[in-house]
Amino acid sequence: MREAIKQAVTALEKGEVPVGAVVVYKNKIIARGHNQMETLHDPTAHAEMIAMTSASERLSEDSEKHRGSLEGCTLYVTMEPCPMCAGALVMTKCSSVVFGARDLKAGACESLYRIPQDERLNHRLSVLGGVMEEDSKTLLREFFLELRQKSKGLKPL
Repeated sequence: MREAIKQAVTALEKGEVPVGAVVVYKNKIIARGHNQMETLHDPTAHAEMIAMTSASERLSEDSEKHRGSLEGCTLYVTMEPCPMCAGALVMTKCSSVVFGARDLKAGACESLYRIPQDERLNHRLSVLGGVMEEDSKTLLREFFLELRQKSKGLKPL
């Protein structure tokens, strides 16, 4: 999770919502990502999506037969995945997700929905929330406080 937080700091430094993610396979980080929605002008460029795409590419490099699934992988992300990212976790057959801050407005792993554990879907994964939650929340608070101050014409703290 510490590496995911480093990715969130990178996002913050770039003026993006500070969410970071890493994918771990066989106890090694194989992919990293941070929010890039503003940078790429792409509302789907969430940290999780970038990390999952990178991990799929990395795993596919090792074998022509590999379809890019994330079986055996764990995604660590600083904020609870939204419905899009939770759905992608299911579709990639990721084994587990570990997240920091809960997202009471759009969280799709525990807060609003439980997509990764929905028995109607063809794959389920384990979910662990609240890991290093305060560290993740602090970055998000800092970002949104500064954003509100800028919108009011105030100098950032």
